[in-house]
Formats: sequence, structure tokens, C-alpha cells
Amino acid sequence: MSEGGLTVLDGSHLRSLNLSLPELNGSVTGAQLLEIADSKACSSLFGLSLPQKVKASALSRVTAGAGDDDVTFRRKELSGEKASKVLSDYIYAIADGLKDDPLVVSILDGNTLKLFLEDEDDYAMLAENLFTDLDIEDKGKICKSEIRKALVQMGVEMGIPPFSEFPLLNDILKKHGAEGQEELGQAQFAELLQPILQEIADALTEKHIAVIQSIKVVNGSDLRKLLADEKQFNDVIQRVLQEKKSGKDELGKTELIRSFLEKHGKDLGLPPVESNEAATLLYDAVFSEVESGESPAQVEDECREYVKDVLEKFAEQLEANPIYCDLDN
Repeated sequence: MSEGGLTVLDGSHLRSLNLSLPELNGSVTGAQLLEIADSKACSSLFGLSLPQKVKASALSRVTAGAGDDDVTFRRKELSGEKASKVLSDYIYAIADGLKDDPLVVSILDGNTLKLFLEDEDDYAMLAENLFTDLDIEDKGKICKSEIRKALVQMGVEMGIPPFSEFPLLNDILKKHGAEGQEELGQAQFAELLQPILQEIADALTEKHIAVIQSIKVVNGSDLRKLLADEKQFNDVIQRVLQEKKSGKDELGKTELIRSFLEKHGKDLGLPPVESNEAATLLYDAVFSEVESGESPAQVEDECREYVKDVLEKFAEQLEANPIYCDLDN
């Protein structure tokens, strides 16, 4: 699934995998089977290594079903249909985990860089802006070594992968002599940067790089879990009633619940209302849809039904239109 230049890995890639095992000479251990499964998952997810928490959760589900602990499972010998079933169970468990908590990635394929390079005016403006930002002493000169900082400054949004994810960047800089303390004027900087960006674009065209973004996809799955867990839901109701007792008796029911959710919604699986305009519009839409009187919420049962109705509406809206929240903000 894609959204505005980003790709959302929600497990659907994994559900379409060929889950047949390679030719095996006899049995395999659980540890070997996990290596095979992780390799299949990695190849399907643009070469990304899955986060450890995703793999740990999937393994826990598989071992619980077999009545094993982690160590016992890894040592266990598996063959034939049993091995195939464990492979499928593990991959589908990972897919379920990504459905609840998707990864958001940028696929860098060189196209963004090529757009800059193909338009002389766009490239000239890019080079000028980078040079101006790097020339902090306003000397009209910067060192060759500042080219590295220019690439970091361009970053993923402009199609440059992190050095940690794409070590070839170091080789490209060295090849073009973008090192040392020799000083460059703006025109020289632009002239040196251009072939570097072209080579990076060509390398990414040949081998795409996927970079995980610090973005949370709020899709209603956490709210569904909350609504299905009676104890957790009861705790929320008690917190709402406590909020009323702590000095908000004058608020109507709608105001009281909205105030509580705007303050604590992130903990429940809602997007922070201040995160972006989409979140604000979501709150407005839900509370305009749910009918409510303006009297204070004084009866626990009344409060419970109203909160449940509100959270269900939020879950429905988020399932249909997930909201993307930048975790760095």
C-alpha cells in the first residue's frame, strides 16, 4: 500500500509469498527454519530487516501454539508438512503484526534525483540553496568535504539514502574527489555535486534502497483491541469519571469526553489532535456524528455507552482513512 510517496508495509506483501520450502536433506532445526522465513520476508519487503519486536511477537505466537519456549523451539527438528506449517504460521504471524502496526518506508529508486538533474533551473536552485546553507561564514567558499554534509542535508526527502544504509556513498565521494580542505566557489560546488548525484541516482536505479520512516500509522487497530478488552475499557471509563470529579462537572458530556480523548487519546490508539490537520478534522467528524445531550455525564452506564460509541466511530474512520503521525514531532 502506498501513500503520498511513502510505502506502507501492512503485511499484504507477505500474504502473497510463495511459502514452499527449498529442497531439504532431511529435517531442519527451528533456528534454521526461522532463517529461511526471515530471508523470504526480507526479500518481499524491499530487502528490509524486520524490527526485532515484530519477529519476537511472531515467534512467541508460533512457540505458544506448539507448547515450546524459544530455546526449545530453535533446537527442535522439523521436517515435511510440520516444517511447512511452522513456516506459514510464522510468516502469517508477522503479516498480522504488520497489519496492526505497519512500517512506513521510502523506496529510493533514483527517480527523485533524476528529476532535479533533468531540469537545469531546478538543479541550479538546489545547488545554490545547499551552498548557501553550508557557507555559514558567508565567505563565498566552502571545503570539498562539505559535499558530504550536502548529501546528508538533502536526505531521504530528496532521494539520498543515509550513509549507514548505503555505504556506496563513501565510495562515490572518494571517486569524485569530494574530500579534503580544498575550497570551492558556488559554481565549482555545483559542478562537482552534479556527477555525484547522477552516480547515486544510477546506483539506486540498479538497486533500490528502502528506508524506514519515523512515522506511525494510526489505523484503529489499537482501538479495536481496547474495545475488545473489558478490563482495559473499564479502566478508561474510570479515568473519564475521575476527570469529571476533578473539576470538570460544568462540562457537557460531549465536551468532557472530547477533552479527555484530546488529552489521553494517544495512549488509547488515537492520533494526537495536534499532530496534523487530518487529526483535528477526524475529531470534528466523529463528535458531530455521535448524538449527545449537553448535560454532564453523571451516570457510569451512560458514560460507558457514549465512550464506546465514540471510540467505535473513531475506529471505523481510522480503518477507512488511516492517519500518519510523525514520531519525531
